[in-house]
Amino acid sequence: MHAFLLEPVVRAALLEDLSHGTDLTTDAIAGADQRATAHIVARSAGTIYGHGCARAAFTLLDSGSEYTAHVPDGGTASGDQRVATISARARAVLTAERTALNFLCRLSGIATATRALADLVAEYPARVIDTRKTTPGLRALEKAAVLAGGGANHRFGLDDGVLIKDNHIAVAGSISAAVAAVRKHTGHMVKIEVEVDTLGQLREALELNIDAVLLDNMPPEQLREAVQLVAGRVVTEASGGITPQRIASVAATGVDLISVGWITHSAPALDLGLDITL
Repeated sequence: MHAFLLEPVVRAALLEDLSHGTDLTTDAIAGADQRATAHIVARSAGTIYGHGCARAAFTLLDSGSEYTAHVPDGGTASGDQRVATISARARAVLTAERTALNFLCRLSGIATATRALADLVAEYPARVIDTRKTTPGLRALEKAAVLAGGGANHRFGLDDGVLIKDNHIAVAGSISAAVAAVRKHTGHMVKIEVEVDTLGQLREALELNIDAVLLDNMPPEQLREAVQLVAGRVVTEASGGITPQRIASVAATGVDLISVGWITHSAPALDLGLDITL
């Protein structure tokens, strides 16, 4: 991801710590010209993502800082492995430490969770994808972390794809009415996906001009039947209740995509720390 896209997000995060203009602890202890070298170390194994944000945090406080990634974005770090090295003014290292780690730990946690699920379905054609259940303001970063973990992205927002859900159908009156209304108001480049809960709804949706179906909260037996009913005419997405214990049985039904909300909204942060060596 381009640095100019990262900078506003990282700058806002730094401002949470520096809204009054100073780091009271660091500025009292570290000399203005004192330099330090620091190592970011993985305390546990996982997939790394977020070097761009970490680098930006140090660079915004010291334009002369040097940041070297030892495990690239998308790479796997073992426990106690050095992930990156920073050389900069000591004040910049100390002040940016938590902001850099917040991004790196959070995004690496998402990449690690995604990688674990992707590995569980590696023998099947199905791809693990994310949802819009992301941290406000961090969607692009979190979706990039999903890619780094071997997953794929669903739509980024309400304005780049159509997903007709149960409440849309309730307002429109039927699946047919909802699809007709969307087709009337969108261009030919826009994909349309319809969420269905039953095979009856699926049959209705397949009679319409759509591109994908979201098979919501269906058990594997029903998913398999749904995939057979679709017979390759549209893209199939399974969603709801996807866990590491269940994902392989879902992939085995033949679905194209498996969407998982918790990889962005609830993935545990990867345990990373920063150690300074003067």
